[in-house]
Amino acid sequence: MFLQYFIWGAWFVPLGTYLGGALEFSGEEIGLAVGTTAVAAMVSPFFVGMVADRFFATERILAACHIAGGAVLAIAALQTSFLTFYLALLVYALCYMPTLALTNSLSFRQMSDPGQEFPAVRVLGTIGWIAAGLLVGFLRLEATAVPMQIAAAASIVLGLFCFTLPHTPPSQNRTTSTTTLRDVLGLDALQLLKERSFTIFVTGSFLVCVPLQFYYAFANPFLNEIGMENAAGKMTLGQMSEIGFMLLMPWLLARLGVKKLLLIGMLAWAVRYLLFAYGDAGPGVWMLYGGILLHGICYDFFFVTGQIYVDRKAPDDLRAAAQGFIAFVTLGVGGFIGTWLSGRIVDYYAIAGGTVTHQWNEIWMVPAAGAGLVLILFAVFFVHRETPSTTGSDPYTAN
Repeated sequence: MFLQYFIWGAWFVPLGTYLGGALEFSGEEIGLAVGTTAVAAMVSPFFVGMVADRFFATERILAACHIAGGAVLAIAALQTSFLTFYLALLVYALCYMPTLALTNSLSFRQMSDPGQEFPAVRVLGTIGWIAAGLLVGFLRLEATAVPMQIAAAASIVLGLFCFTLPHTPPSQNRTTSTTTLRDVLGLDALQLLKERSFTIFVTGSFLVCVPLQFYYAFANPFLNEIGMENAAGKMTLGQMSEIGFMLLMPWLLARLGVKKLLLIGMLAWAVRYLLFAYGDAGPGVWMLYGGILLHGICYDFFFVTGQIYVDRKAPDDLRAAAQGFIAFVTLGVGGFIGTWLSGRIVDYYAIAGGTVTHQWNEIWMVPAAGAGLVLILFAVFFVHRETPSTTGSDPYTAN
C-alpha cells in the first residue's frame, strides 16, 4: 500500500508544474494529460472484471502491471511533444489504475476480518502519498521530470515485490461463471435510478466532480507560480488532515447523517477555491494553508460518505455493481470532463509574456461558483431520511 500510493503521489501532484514549465504545454494539454487517469478509470473495470478476476492470480497481474507501467512511465518522462507524452502517459495510466482495485481485492481476500484489518493497512497508502510529496517538495523537483522517474523506479520495485505476495488465484471459475459487459459496468445498478433521491445523488456527484478537477490538475502549478516554497511538500498537509477526518467519520456520520456530511463536503470545495482565489504567498498565505487543510473534509465528507450512502441504498446483490457504477460516473466521466474544462479555463485566463502567468483569482472563482451551484441544487432536491439503524455505534455497517 505504501508503494502503491507513493508512486501515484510522486508523479501526479507535480505533473502540471512540470508540463507547464519545462515543456511549455498549454492549460488544455495539461488538463488532458492529468485526465489520462480518468480515461483509465473508465476502462479499468473491463480489465479487472473480464480479465484479471477470471484468468490470472492477482499478485501476478499486479506484478505485470507495475513492471510494465514503470517502463512506460520512464519512457513518458523522456518525451517533449504533447502527442507522444500523452500517449505514453495514457498507456501508463491504463497499467496503473486497475492496480488500485486489485490491491484492495488481494488485501480483502487474504484477511480474516477485513473490516478490522484493512484500515491499518490502507492508511499506509496515504502515508506513502505524503512521503512522495515531501520528497519531491524538499528536493525541489516539481519543475523537472525526476518525479516521474522516481515513480517509474518505485513501480518496478513494487512489481518485483508483488511476486512475494500471498498467492491469490482468480476469484471466479471461468468454466462455470460468465462475466458480461453489463456486470463490468455495473449496469444492473441502473435500476436504483428509479428512486428519485438516488438519481439526484448520482447527478450531483457527477456535476460536483467537474469543478473538483481544478484542484487536482492545477493546485501545484498555482502554488509554485505565486511563489510558495516547497509546494508539493506543503500540499501533503491535505493528506494529513484526511487521516484525521477519516478517524472522525464514524462519530460524525452517526450524529450528522449522510446528507449533512455530503453538503459539508461540497461546501468545503467551494470554500477551498475561494481561499485560493484570494490567498497569496505573503500576508494571505494562511488562506492557501486553509485551502490545503480542507482536503480532509473535501475528500472524506464527499467521496467516503458517498460510498457509504451507495452501500446503504443498494441491495446486497447490487452493492458491488452500484459502487462500480458511481466510480465510473464520477472518477471516470466527471473526472475527464473536469480536467479538460479546467485546462480550457486556465488557458482563457493566461497572461502571455516572457513567462506565461495566469489570473488565478478569476480561475479559482469558476470552480468555486460551480461547486456552490451544485451545493444549492443538492441541498434543495436531495432527500435522505436517516433510519434508526444509521445512528448506531457502527454507521459503516448500517442499512
